[in-house]
Amino acid sequence: MAETARESLFRRMRDSAREIFRFALAEASISRAFAQQVQCERGVLRISEDLYELQAYSRVLVVSLGKAGHTMVEALAQQVGDATLEGIVATSVAPRTQVRGFRYFFGGHPTPNDESIHAAKAILKALDSQTASSLVIFLISGGGSSIVEKPIDDEISLDDLIATYSALVLSGAPIAEINAIRKHLSAVKGGRLARAAFPAHQVSLLVSDVPCGTPDALASGPTMPDSTSVEDCYRIAQKHSLLAQFPHSTCELFERQALDETPKWDDQSFYRSRWWTILSNQTAVEQASAAAERAGCTVHVDNSCDDWDYERAAEHLLKRLRELRKESSRACLISGGEVTVKVTNGGVGGRNQQFALACATKIAGENITVLSAGTDGLDGNSPAAGAVADGTTVTRAQALRLDVGAALDKFDSYPIFKALGDTIDTGPTGNNLRDLRILLAY
Repeated sequence: MAETARESLFRRMRDSAREIFRFALAEASISRAFAQQVQCERGVLRISEDLYELQAYSRVLVVSLGKAGHTMVEALAQQVGDATLEGIVATSVAPRTQVRGFRYFFGGHPTPNDESIHAAKAILKALDSQTASSLVIFLISGGGSSIVEKPIDDEISLDDLIATYSALVLSGAPIAEINAIRKHLSAVKGGRLARAAFPAHQVSLLVSDVPCGTPDALASGPTMPDSTSVEDCYRIAQKHSLLAQFPHSTCELFERQALDETPKWDDQSFYRSRWWTILSNQTAVEQASAAAERAGCTVHVDNSCDDWDYERAAEHLLKRLRELRKESSRACLISGGEVTVKVTNGGVGGRNQQFALACATKIAGENITVLSAGTDGLDGNSPAAGAVADGTTVTRAQALRLDVGAALDKFDSYPIFKALGDTIDTGPTGNNLRDLRILLAY
């Protein structure tokens, strides 16, 4: 059957949204960021505004952790060239090749595994041997909270740790609140890796997947002074009714109010430390905006719904898009950051697909397309990065006898988008800059 003009329009809009997302991914790459902000000439390493004469140190140790753990080490090695680097990489996905001189660990995400514990112990042991004449280069990216972990209390077993993480991840709490609790339960978070590395010189390069202005939330801030407190943890746990969901060993620490405070700005561990954010969600938003403009769209950016509930975010962004469409025949709204989803049923999907499917129910019949996807290439427990929905999604799903309402209730959006051919499939990208939402109205 020949494609109708309207079907052709929707297909072009879906294709356009995909192209904008792909362009943003390519341009906001770690290799590009390192090429711009990290160089090494004649043994002098420049990181943004700082210079490090590598031969002046008795030892240079590199610790890279997070979903971009391998990609960041690879980019650093490319800039340093023939200089020998050594250290530890902890990431969640095994790369095709490994950088010479590095020991690799493959931790769990979104919950820790045995390798997460082994990685933490190996990192702490390596840092313990550093001296005042050492340089430690930390490469930190999102996902590091679960990829590298060691409970601060030995009474918390791995099973209890996994149960604690699951309760936090499914609580619907914003990432900064989740990480505040993680920091205070961990021997490696909330500045405790910096404390372990003291008195060495330390510099941290950050590929950020946390809200702007909260760098110590990235991977739960292992090398930074912690801006949260134990009192915050007790308040957050009460706010989200977490004690009833935590295992006994974790719950008992909260009930006794026995959490230890994390190091703050005045701690000596940070006297010889520097931190540089070399890549963030803002870069992805800027590149997506540039691609949309080249596609002939009038572009607006709205990041105000960061950490909002997905339903509230959908209502807000669609209202904005409809307003923009009154002013332009080709309107594009770009939104960065993450929405929250409180999962009560265990389907297959993630926050991006849940958001896209919720939008689909609100735009049925309209010339609107919504793409929502994670820059890390994985959305929730699905193999997709996200999905694209439009004014025909609901009717196309109904034609296949798929129940959109039931999928939303069960947090089971992936099967619907997979059946429609509307998943965003990138595979793990080796990067992690939060999510992108691209809304088009023609």
